[in-house]
Amino acid sequence: MSTIKTVCVYCGSGRGTNPHFTEGAKAFGKALAENGIRLVYGGGSLGLMGSVATSVLDHGGIVTGIIPEFLRKREKALARVQEMIVTPDMHERKRLMFERSDAFVALPGGVGTLEELVEQLTWKQLGRHAKPVLLANIDNFWDPLFLLLSHMRQTEFIRVGFSVDILKADRVEDILPKLKSAAAQIAEAEKQLAPEIARKL
Repeated sequence: MSTIKTVCVYCGSGRGTNPHFTEGAKAFGKALAENGIRLVYGGGSLGLMGSVATSVLDHGGIVTGIIPEFLRKREKALARVQEMIVTPDMHERKRLMFERSDAFVALPGGVGTLEELVEQLTWKQLGRHAKPVLLANIDNFWDPLFLLLSHMRQTEFIRVGFSVDILKADRVEDILPKLKSAAAQIAEAEKQLAPEIARKL
């Protein structure tokens, strides 16, 4: 049985048009801190990334930021975090984010958020890891993706036996309970990324 000690959050470096996105990021940061769960995230101080990390810190929590060198100035790396890891490239960033996290949550975001999320779903679909992956569907932000996944199933590009195992939470307060419930069913060994995959990231 596995437990949740660290959560990786993928989210936008912008705030988006809906104030509920920022409110949700702050509320989730608070929940992580109050539950003693470390945040692992992309290291920036802007947008939803900055909101979730700052909220964790403001409520006494612990944050690990992982940012590639070329984004340190562009995304204004958050100096307050207890641990900031600067990587040479995006591949190393994603590998470390995976290794240091027990679960993954996608808040609203753009192409980068989607890319990181889909990569985790792909490796999970192929049986390379079993860590929980959850979409925080704040104000139905991720509904178009769920619709696309349904379309992929209907057209048999997601075939029987290759289901996409993804959790969904419409309310921020449901995120951690769903992650903990899913993690409780996972053997510790299943959380590890296959060595040949880790080397390629």
